Parts: sequence; structure tokens; C-alpha cells
Amino acid sequence: MADHRNANGQQQSAKGGGGGGNSYEINIDNFSKRLKTMYSHWREHKSDLWGGSAALAIGTPPASEDLRYLKSSALNIWLLGFEFPETIMVFLSKQIHLLCSQRKASLLEAVKKPAKDAMGVDVVMHIKAKNDDGANQMDAILRSIVSGDKLVLGYLAKEVPEGNLLVTWAEKLKNSNLQLIDVTNGLSDLFAVKDSGELINVKKAAFLTASVMKNFVVPKLEKIIDEEKKVAHSSLMDDTEKAILEPARVKVKLKAENIDICYPPIFQSGGQFDLKPSASSNDETLYYESSSVIICAIGSRYNSYCSNVARTFLIDADGMQSKAYEVLLKAHEAAIGALKSGNKVSAVYQAALSVVERNAPELVGYLTKSAGTGIGLEFRESGLSLNAKNDRVLKPGMVFNISLGFQNLQTKNSNPKSQNFSLLLADTVIVGGNGQEIVTSLSSKAVKDVAYSFNEDDEEEEQPKRKPEANVTDAFFKTSLRSDHGEINREELRRQHQAELARQKNEETARRLAGEGNGTGDNRSAARPSTDLIAYKNVNDLPPPRGELMIQIDQKNEAILLPIYGSMVPFHVSTVKTVNNQSDTNRNSYVRIIFNVPGTPFSPYDPNTLKHQGSIFVKEVSFRSKDSRHINEVVAQIKTLRRLVATRESERAERATLVSQEKLIIAGNKVRPIRLSDLWIRPAFAGRGRKLPGDLEAHVNGFRFSNSRRMEERVDIMYGNIKHAFFQPAENEMITLLHFHLHNHIMVGTKKTKDVQFYVEVMEVVQTLGGGKRSAYDPDEIEEEQRERERKNKINMDFQAFVNRVNDLWGQPQLKGLDLEFDQPLRELGFHGVPYKATAFIVPTSSCLVELIETPFLVITLGEIEIVNLERVGFGQKNFDMAIVFKDFKRDVFRIDSIPTTSLDSIKEWLDTTDIKYYESRLNLNWRPILKTIVEDPQKFIEDGGWEFLNMEASDSESDNSEESDKGYMPSDMEAESESDDEDPDSESLVESEDEEDDSEEYSEEEKGKTWEELEREASNADRERGDESDSEEERRRQKMKSFGKSRPAPGSRGSLPKRTKLR
Repeated sequence: MADHRNANGQQQSAKGGGGGGNSYEINIDNFSKRLKTMYSHWREHKSDLWGGSAALAIGTPPASEDLRYLKSSALNIWLLGFEFPETIMVFLSKQIHLLCSQRKASLLEAVKKPAKDAMGVDVVMHIKAKNDDGANQMDAILRSIVSGDKLVLGYLAKEVPEGNLLVTWAEKLKNSNLQLIDVTNGLSDLFAVKDSGELINVKKAAFLTASVMKNFVVPKLEKIIDEEKKVAHSSLMDDTEKAILEPARVKVKLKAENIDICYPPIFQSGGQFDLKPSASSNDETLYYESSSVIICAIGSRYNSYCSNVARTFLIDADGMQSKAYEVLLKAHEAAIGALKSGNKVSAVYQAALSVVERNAPELVGYLTKSAGTGIGLEFRESGLSLNAKNDRVLKPGMVFNISLGFQNLQTKNSNPKSQNFSLLLADTVIVGGNGQEIVTSLSSKAVKDVAYSFNEDDEEEEQPKRKPEANVTDAFFKTSLRSDHGEINREELRRQHQAELARQKNEETARRLAGEGNGTGDNRSAARPSTDLIAYKNVNDLPPPRGELMIQIDQKNEAILLPIYGSMVPFHVSTVKTVNNQSDTNRNSYVRIIFNVPGTPFSPYDPNTLKHQGSIFVKEVSFRSKDSRHINEVVAQIKTLRRLVATRESERAERATLVSQEKLIIAGNKVRPIRLSDLWIRPAFAGRGRKLPGDLEAHVNGFRFSNSRRMEERVDIMYGNIKHAFFQPAENEMITLLHFHLHNHIMVGTKKTKDVQFYVEVMEVVQTLGGGKRSAYDPDEIEEEQRERERKNKINMDFQAFVNRVNDLWGQPQLKGLDLEFDQPLRELGFHGVPYKATAFIVPTSSCLVELIETPFLVITLGEIEIVNLERVGFGQKNFDMAIVFKDFKRDVFRIDSIPTTSLDSIKEWLDTTDIKYYESRLNLNWRPILKTIVEDPQKFIEDGGWEFLNMEASDSESDNSEESDKGYMPSDMEAESESDDEDPDSESLVESEDEEDDSEEYSEEEKGKTWEELEREASNADRERGDESDSEEERRRQKMKSFGKSRPAPGSRGSLPKRTKLR
């Protein structure tokens, strides 16, 4: 019976007839194409690779449970799609003879017609009985061979005959008059270049292999080391093999029946290393003490096509180990880079050797003698060894296992398990027409991903070893109670680490400030001059008068025409600051217009006024009318026109500051883009129409989000503009999302943003009518919850598959330099806080601190943080604040307020593990003048101890100066006023609602202009007003605060917590 291992796609296929219930199908298209390839190759290279053979005899041995790679089996799978055990195939120029059992013959009947059509050869069946040795049928085949003129027969000399059939066949050949020649080289060259179907199988196998390494092996090792478990290498081997054979465990959607292992997974540590592919995992316990090395190698097969990956993990590596790994990594990359079509095979090894000779000549003698082998249906394809002597030429479609290592290195460590070590790296690489493709790049080999550091003192590591094994009660108290000794040690370790970070941070800050020179840490950019706003170029453009002198609104020219001294005087609407109307008891309506003029308190700065410094400006005008309806219309039209002009100018200003992006290169028709459908986008497109979902596609150099029904709703995000990419699956949230934080702003509709998010709601927000409680055991309720769970899991898996494919795309050589990879929030490290105006759950990632659910979004790059100051930390406090100071002192400090004190220890531990220096203080600090002082005189800052002025323990002795330190904390609205300009512009729409504008106008009118009561009082009591100079300073201040209080509520009316702004 045909073996289950196959390598065919599902194109045209045929079943053997007469076999009865046979489920095996031969892919006729593949058979015809590959039979042509085989005969063409045989004829073209008959003398040099096929030994001048006139016939080829290939015998397949009986099936075996052992892992083995045979050319005969490879030919079966390559040509027919299945392995046919105990079958002899003899290829002649005009005939193909097949000797097999009746069941196999019924399946092979399907190839007779395709063979005749493709190459004009006849397929002759020789059927042997079950217990027959096939001698008679062999004689008939040999007579067909001998009848020809040439008597050279090609066979596989290196394969030892197995089974009664092949032993009898070998004796027949030996006793015949045929000249036997080995054709192993011919078949090796035939299999070397893979077609598209074979490459797909290799890529699927490689994806599975890399996924097992990344999603199973690495987390497994980290858990063992973290929990200090004792696990044998052989146990790890068994668990990893199960993960390969069950791809769903690593979230890979491949059929398990098409998957097998290339070899038992290899785990080595503890000073005993063997870099040969024939190595095995012993029963020794995994060794992960200081200066130890762990080597992991795994290989999987999909449809019989092999892939391989090997990684070395360094535990508290010393200097020699780190250097050796870095050199090996460079050599491995150089070897992969030399895999170019047209190069000689020997150039690959020579490229790796040159790197070692240049960077570490003392390690040349320890380098492996080859850089790997060809890989495909066989794990090691003969003739494609990547050594210094192989002169074969690389061709597109070849696949290689690039395996490079250092064998038997030694450190100065006295422990034999750490003294002897080896290093190994391996990847599966496809040679392309214009380069190469690393199909196992999903598994990272970067130093930051394979080197682990556990900063614990030797004494602490030895103490647990001397303790006797604890019983269950001891274990309970260890987990439930805080060990004073252990707590002190951990706190002391953290304090020591923070002291070292403080020293490094002060040195780094001194170097940076010395390089930047003096500056102003004000973060206030100069106002961008606006263009001159001209309503009418000359008098002739004015609209003709309408008879009566009335206020007119010219929508086309964006002007207001006011009747002044019998003439219509135009004003551009942008010069208007506020406009309002009021009626009195005599049915008179008044309209009051206040203009933007230089020197007005709280007014925006207009650089155009510098051109007319000696001019006289109109500050405000008032008109009276009996027609209240006309006055109301005028005021409404002015407000509407002002809003439209302000929106247009804002959009124009926003677009003027955008950085030009490269053009998106659409994926070709032959390559379908990676797509995720039915997504919503934030920020959303403006407009009153119903919002529609769209599709996100990954193209050659960027993403495109588009909606087929609204082509104008399209956003392009270039890969080169992505600073951080996040994937957050839904767990306790209502949405699953992808979030991109960009280097430069882009426009999403009319909004300028650096953060673009795509999401799907995993649950429908519904409200039950009637409001009655449903039973927890209600079948409908249980079924509905089950549907919601299934929907959430499906959405999360779809997003995960999209992320995995995009990560593979980003791992390709042309995009590898961007160093992009989707990051995932670490929920277990999250904490609640108020980054803007509302409480949110903030979570760290490997490189950022993010909050991606509530808007405005929060994305802070950890690498840009200078220090973190934890403020309002003290006994009795339920909350504290976090002030994040950036390395760019021109950036305002970012605050996260109202963090529960219960999160203090976990935040300090997280900051310490990420090498971020933190301080604690009992008060909030006013950071803007602090940073300005540092930038203006960096030398004095360093001489005074750098950031140590924030050290709460050191500053306790200076408590006498507490009055001076209290000046930094201003829990009043005055602080909010000074910082209101620093609100995130992305948090609000460019177009505000009319109600919001009306409120702001009323607010600004009372604060910036005079009220009607004040004008009346000024007219009737002019003499008394002029006598204000006799009032005391205190009286004037009291009157001013009284007037100020009319338009602004008291601080206490806002609740127990004062409103905080984003930056300080």
C-alpha cells in the first residue's frame, strides 16, 4: 500500500481503478510536469551526472517506523506524490516498468495515459503475488533492458537492499551482464531546484518550525528557568515533538496528518554539546546557572518537505560567550547574504569564514567545517554541502539549511558545566532570483532575544541550595506571608541597582547636554506666520449697497460689512474675536463685535500686527437696532462663517506641517496582499453619514485601509513611518485592536494624527428591554454567552493570523532594517491611572507604556524616558502620581495621576527591571522651570549631583526649606490655565460644535471684554471710576477676584479632586 506521506497540491488528480475503496490520489498535473523534467534532465546531463546510463532502476524498501531519508523514497514522493514501499521502477527511453503488488498496481494504473501523453512512454505493470519474490517478473524486466544496444544501468549504490523483493532484485542485477553505475548525483541535482508547489511545502514546514520555537520552546524554557524547575533534556524533546505533531497548540492552521518531525528535537546544556544533526537529547537535567548555554534545534516536515531551525540561549553570559555569539551571528548573516543566484556554493562558507577571521581570528579553529546543506525531501541533500570545496552554482529555487556554529569553546569558569560550551545557529533559506528568503525568521536570533540576565548575587543563589526541601506547610507560608529576609534582600537589590542607574543616568545626561548646548526648555514653538487675509483687493470689488445701512455678511469673500459714518466698511471675518447680542427693556437689540487687536489679554498672537505697529486698531463696535430678528440672523451668520474659516485655516496649517510620505506600492496581481476585513478606524473619518467598516491590506511598503463604498475614506500607512505596532486581543475589553504609533503625522480625513488604530467589537452592545434579571442558569443566556466567547476567540485568532503574516513580511531582507514587530501589552503589569481626564488601565509592553482603549491614546517609548518621579508618595496616601521626564528636555513632562498606592511596588519593580531610574517625592513638582534651569546651566546641574535633588531620602534632612519646595505644587485652577495650551491637539476634533463655541465665546467675553453692566456703570459713574486710584491695592484685588468669580466656578465646586491637565 502507498505510504501516507505525500507532497502534492490539490489540482487535477486521479484514483487508481480496481483497488476498491482506495483513498490515495495521484496528482496527474504534477506527475506529467515532473516526468518531463526528469527525462529532460536525464538526457541533458546523461554523461556527467547520470553516468551514461541507458536505464534507471530504483527500488523502494519496505516501510519502516524509523526516521530515514532515501533517494528512492524521495523519487516516489517527488514523482507520484506518495511513497510506494517494496516497489521497483525501471525507466527506459520508451518504457517505464513497474514491479509491485496488485493494490499498488491498481493505484498506478492512473499514470499510464499521462506518461504516454507527456513523454510518449509506455507504462508496463508487473504484478507479483503476495508471497512471491517476483523473480519471474524481474527476468522479464531485465530482458527489456538487455534488448537495447547499451547495457549501462543506473541504480542507487549507497542504498542497502532491504526485504525479500529488493534482495532478489540486487542478486539478479549482480548476476546479469549489465554495467551498473551509481546515479545518486543525477537524482540530487534533479531534486535541488524546487518548483513553486515544493517551495510552498517548504514554507509551511518552516512556518511551523519557527512557530514551535517561538511560541512553545522559548516560553517553556523561560518558565522552567523562572520557576527553577528540574527538567530533563529528553522530557523537553518529547514535549516539543508533541507540539510539532499537534500544530494547533502553537496556533498554526495546518493539518496534523501532513506533518512529521525531521528528527527528534535536540536540547543540550551543561557542557555536553554535539553540533551534528545526528545528535540526540540525553537524560541530563537542563542546566541554566550563570554562564551557561542552552542549544535547541528542531525540524519539521510538511508533505515530506523538511525545514530546520536552531537557536542558542545564553544565561548570564560572560564576555567571551557574548563576543563569540555576536561573531557567530554576523557570520551566519554573512553566509545567508552570500546565497545569491550565480554564486558558487563555496562562497557561502567563505563569507562566514571571512567574518570570523576579521572579528575573532582566535575562533577560526572552532568553526564548523561547513555552513549547512541543501534541504528538501531529504534533510541533507547530497551534493549541496556548503563547504569550502563545493564549486556548484546556486540557482533560484534551491533551499538550504544554513547551520553554523562554534564547537568546544572554553571559558575561565571553574565549573565544568559552564566551562565547556558550544554555539549553534540554523535557519531555512530559499534562494530567489534577486536575493534570498529566510523562511524561519519568525524565530528571532537577535542578542536581545536569546541572552538572559539574572542579576542576583552569588550568595543569594547558593542559599536556597543549602536549605532542606520544604514541606507543604512551609511552601504555604512562603507564598502567603512576606519573608522579612527575602523582602529586605529584594529591596536592597533594587536600591543598589537604582543607585547604579542614577550614576549612569547622570553621566549620560551630562554627555547629552554637553553635546546639545544651551537652549530654552520651554517647548513653545514660534507662531507660524499666517498669510494675509484680504477680503477685497480694491473698492470696486465691494458689493453694491442695499439701500439702508445695515450689517451685511458676504459669504463668498468671507467678510463683514459694517455701516460706519455712512459707509460700508469691510472686515475679514478672521479679525473678529467674539460677537454677541442682547436686548433691553425698550425692545432695542444690541450687537457687540470685539476684534483681535495687539495687546489684548489672552488673545492669540498674530504676527501680521508687526507690519502695522504704528496703526490704530478698532477694538470693538456696537450697534443698536429695532429689528431683533435681523440682529439674531447677523450674529448666527458671523459665528457660522467664523467657524468655517477657522476650520479651513486649521486644516491648511495642519497639512502644511506634514512630512511628505513615499508612495504606496500595491502588491501585484500574482501576490495577494495580506488582508483583514471589516475593521473600524480611529480617529474616525469626519462627516454626517453613517460610518462604514473597511479592509486593511499589507502591501509591498505599507498598509492601506479603504472602503469600497466610499473611496475617499482611504488611509495609507508606510512601514517606514511606523514607530511602534501593537496587537491587543480582547480579554476584558470589548474590542480587539491593531494600533500604529507613527514617526510623523498623517491625515486621517481632516484630522492630523500620529496614532492610527483599527479595531473590531467582539461583543454586541445590547440593552435588554424590561430590565428584569435573567437567571444565571437560563439556557438562552448560557447559549448567548457561548456565542460571544466563540466570536471573541475567532476575532482574536483572525487578528493573530494577520499579525503573524505581517511579522513574516517584516522579517524579509528588504524590510528587516526597519526592525518592526507587533508588540503585545503585558496585562499582568498594568495599573490604573489618569493620563488625561479619565481613569484608564495603562499597560507596559516590551518597549512602550500604552493605553489603547480610551481616547486620546497614550504611547510612551521607554527608550525616550530620562527618569520617572513618583510624586505624593507617603504614608496614608491612597493614590500617587507618576511624572515622566523625557530625554528631550524641550518636551513637557507627562503626568499620570491618581495611581492606586497598591500598584506602587509593582511599578517600582517594573521600572527597575527595565533599567529606568525612578525617584520618590512627597509633593508634586512644577517641572517646566526645573527643566528650563537644567538646560540653561547644565554644568551647575551636574555639579549639584544631577538628578539626586529628587532623592527623597537625601532631601529629608533639608526639611527646614519646605516652604521653598512647596512652591512647586499649585493645586488650583491657575495651574490649569498655564498649561491648557499643552493639551494634546489630537484629542479634539478640528471642527468644534456650535454649542462648544458659544460657551467659549461667552466665557471669553466675560473674561476678555467688559460686561454690559460694567459699560453702564462706566457711563453713569465716570467721575467715580476715575477716582479708583485712591482705592487700596487690596481693595482692587478683591474687586478683580469678585468679577473673575462670576464667570468661573470656584475650585471646590469641581469635586474632591482638582482637574489636572495633560502636561506640567
